[in-house]
Amino acid sequence: MAASLSWKLIEVIEKRKPSLIGVLSGLVAGLVAITPAAGFVDPKGAVIIGLIAGPVCYAASVWIKKLLRYDDSLDVFGIHGAGGLLGALLTGVFATTAINSVSEGANVPTQALGLAWTIAWSAVGTFLILLICKFTTGLRVRPEEEETGLDTVIHGEALEH
Repeated sequence: MAASLSWKLIEVIEKRKPSLIGVLSGLVAGLVAITPAAGFVDPKGAVIIGLIAGPVCYAASVWIKKLLRYDDSLDVFGIHGAGGLLGALLTGVFATTAINSVSEGANVPTQALGLAWTIAWSAVGTFLILLICKFTTGLRVRPEEEETGLDTVIHGEALEH
């Protein structure tokens, strides 16, 4: 909820009004950001993580996407990528042994190292999957299929008028 509120605040400041999509995106961003920290942070830490996650995920979903001009219609990277990275790093800040004794030694450098390995593993795995797809099914449909629409071409569904 904290991420939803902080996302909404950024929208109100920037666009002069909140949107339902923004509020819901903020909710998802908060859930994503707290996931790595779940079971390691107290409620105060969870609220702070959420308050930070809203603006960070908003920036990644709106400003950075626009700046880098990449196609992410569902804001998967902006919400899940940025929110997950942020939550994992902030776990190192807010983890407490009062919640979980395993939190002993949790810190930002340790979390960053784990993230670096995770990113590398994911990049290699994704690259291998793309190679397999490239030589089996292909990475893109033909331009005329894309123009016609994949619902019609691949799934046989047509809009009813």
